[in-house]
Amino acid sequence: MSKDAQGSRTALTVIGATAIAATVLVASGCAAPGDPGSSDGDVVLELAQWWEPELPDGAFRELIDEFEAENPGITVELLSGPYASTKEQLFAGAAAGTMSDVVGLDGAWVSDFKDQGALADLSALMAEADYDESQLASQIQLDGATYMIPVVNFVYPMFTNDDLLAEAGVDAPPSTRSEFAAAAAALTELGGNTSGWILPLSLEAPNGIQNDVMSWVWASGGSMLADGQPDLTNDEVTSAVEYIKGLWDDGVIAPGAFTMKEQDKVEEFTNGRVGMMISSLAHINLIRESNPELSFSISALPAEDGFDGERGIPYASWGIGVSESSENKAEAWKLVEFLMSEDVNSRLSSIANAFPGNTASVPDFVEGDELFATAFDIYQSGYPANEFTGLPVAEQLMRLFDEQFQRMLEGDQSVDEMLSTTQEAWMNEF
Repeated sequence: MSKDAQGSRTALTVIGATAIAATVLVASGCAAPGDPGSSDGDVVLELAQWWEPELPDGAFRELIDEFEAENPGITVELLSGPYASTKEQLFAGAAAGTMSDVVGLDGAWVSDFKDQGALADLSALMAEADYDESQLASQIQLDGATYMIPVVNFVYPMFTNDDLLAEAGVDAPPSTRSEFAAAAAALTELGGNTSGWILPLSLEAPNGIQNDVMSWVWASGGSMLADGQPDLTNDEVTSAVEYIKGLWDDGVIAPGAFTMKEQDKVEEFTNGRVGMMISSLAHINLIRESNPELSFSISALPAEDGFDGERGIPYASWGIGVSESSENKAEAWKLVEFLMSEDVNSRLSSIANAFPGNTASVPDFVEGDELFATAFDIYQSGYPANEFTGLPVAEQLMRLFDEQFQRMLEGDQSVDEMLSTTQEAWMNEF
């Protein structure tokens, strides 16, 4: 679960009972929000999201039909589309005050939309509905109020190639930084273009800073923020960056890191050229389909030696929010509450191959798949860790960090210089 200590240091708070994105915000329609709907007085809610196209055909509509049956007088119109187009519509809707009643959200955009006054205060809606917040695995808060609730969550554990580890004489996936460094060295010593760890640092897609670099901070309970502001020169961030610099200097990181993207990382691991990577749980089936012969495991991210607290684990979420411009906020909250209910959230997470946002929900796939069961254990024993969620211009912050991080790896500046320069650049964005 999320920590009070972590939450108190940042204006953006991720509140959780278990672990939790972020991928993308989506969109709105062109009609005026909160349209009362049909002439018989029924309320028509628009739900704009990118989820339906990514789920089995008809699966999401079936859940919505069930909601309508349980709530006579409320009709839900699904506005579904791919990320690229729906994100553009969402920005337009927020600017024009025509955002859909209920919207799918990516945490990276919550701050911007909150500042525009486009999102309703979910804390107030929950209080009005006398809703028990303890059943929510997490909430995304700004200035003490909730603006997004993660509906389902995609976590990023450590993937390890079982056969390569065994060949290198490593008995089990590493649990500490020292064990990881030793395993990475042993894997690299196998030769044959084999590397211990893979680190994507493309400036074009800089989410490697979030998933593959800052995750080392969160895995040991650290933070890159203080009272919602950048705090990149603290001991926790410094220690993690120094650790990765050591791995780089030891030559255990796969070549080509500076131009590598996430999909390149997954391909290298799938083809057996790298022993360890941090990646999304969603890639398990992709790896299995691409290389059925590959034997691999997943585990929690290694923590600092001696650390015995809860480990943060990176995540991405399908979040949900309510438009401030909606004239039907009470009915909109009913839809949110429905999707977050124990049974419905279990079914939604099952068809999405993700983990639930309700603390009592359990996806079906956990019972029939050892790797997913292990991932669920990791999910429940840790806490959600993605401090980029809710920050302004989150992707640009990653890119600014990445630029200086690459210079540091090349030896053009020290770790302290790199973090100080990035701290200043981040402060300019805040």
